[in-house]
Amino acid sequence: MTTMRSLVADTLGEPSEVLRLRDRPIPEPGPGEVRIKVVAVPVHASDLHTIRGRYGFTPEFPTVPGIESVGVIDELGSGTAGLSVGQRVITIGVTGTWQEYVVAEARRVLPVPAGMSDSTAAQMLANPLTAVILTGDELDVRPGEWLLQTAAGSTVGQLVIQLGVHVGFKTLNVVRRRSAVEDVLAMGGTAAICTADEDLRERVADIAGHDGVAKAIDCVGGQVGADVSRALAPHGELVIYGALSTHRQTDPGKLTIPISARSLIYETKTVRGFWLFRWLTETPKDRMAAAIDRTLRLADSGALRVPEGRPIPLEMFSEAVYLAEAPEHGGKPLLVFER
Repeated sequence: MTTMRSLVADTLGEPSEVLRLRDRPIPEPGPGEVRIKVVAVPVHASDLHTIRGRYGFTPEFPTVPGIESVGVIDELGSGTAGLSVGQRVITIGVTGTWQEYVVAEARRVLPVPAGMSDSTAAQMLANPLTAVILTGDELDVRPGEWLLQTAAGSTVGQLVIQLGVHVGFKTLNVVRRRSAVEDVLAMGGTAAICTADEDLRERVADIAGHDGVAKAIDCVGGQVGADVSRALAPHGELVIYGALSTHRQTDPGKLTIPISARSLIYETKTVRGFWLFRWLTETPKDRMAAAIDRTLRLADSGALRVPEGRPIPLEMFSEAVYLAEAPEHGGKPLLVFER
């Protein structure tokens, strides 16, 4: 067998219209590289936004999407000491993973702890690592402190709640639906605010005191992101890592957050962005290794529980694409490559 199955986006466009299953040559690893037989890859909303041309980078088309994978090393290039054929690994910052074989630099490959499921390993970076970096490197949320977060029912939101329980910080969790409040509190969230029938700023003051909270993360943007920035205490910090409120928006000019200038200036607040892809390409190697190692150890110990993914055979990719953005879709869709 000299060809492999790859999921290819032929052009920029709606994923359901431009993705095709193709036979392509199996790649060969060069010096310092390994070839991985891919077992499972997650389908993230960000993957679909990349195909639509509304993400932080636009690849050259045709392109193979995908930013995470778990698999087994099946061939080593020269100069790859420390790795071996048959070893189960995840890829770090490697794109183009929606195919049966991936070639990666040895430094971008990490062995998977023995007891960890393929589902957890395949999802290790985009969500768990984001939660660890936001609460640690970015905001250094300490035991006893409040952290305000939006989209608390999302995967990152659930992982942040788990980190709060583990580290000892308090989470103030913003959700859209009244039905989600109970779920968030059952997971260990300290308090919840439902934007469907509650005023965010009033409730923050009720729960955390008149001054508000000093640290917040937001992945909704739009008016909700603006409300969070106004609910911050003087000198407060808000880190924005997504824009769910503009999920279907393809005009970059409409991806906005109407920040209050008065609140920002007179209360000397900080609002800044975080993008994992940039972090993976720019962070010093030792800091990156420490954060990834901590994330793997937290998941391996059970302190972080990544929701079990939903395996979908590669041929049924259109179902995975649909489920990645369907409300209440259950587990993260995982494309699996067993024939």
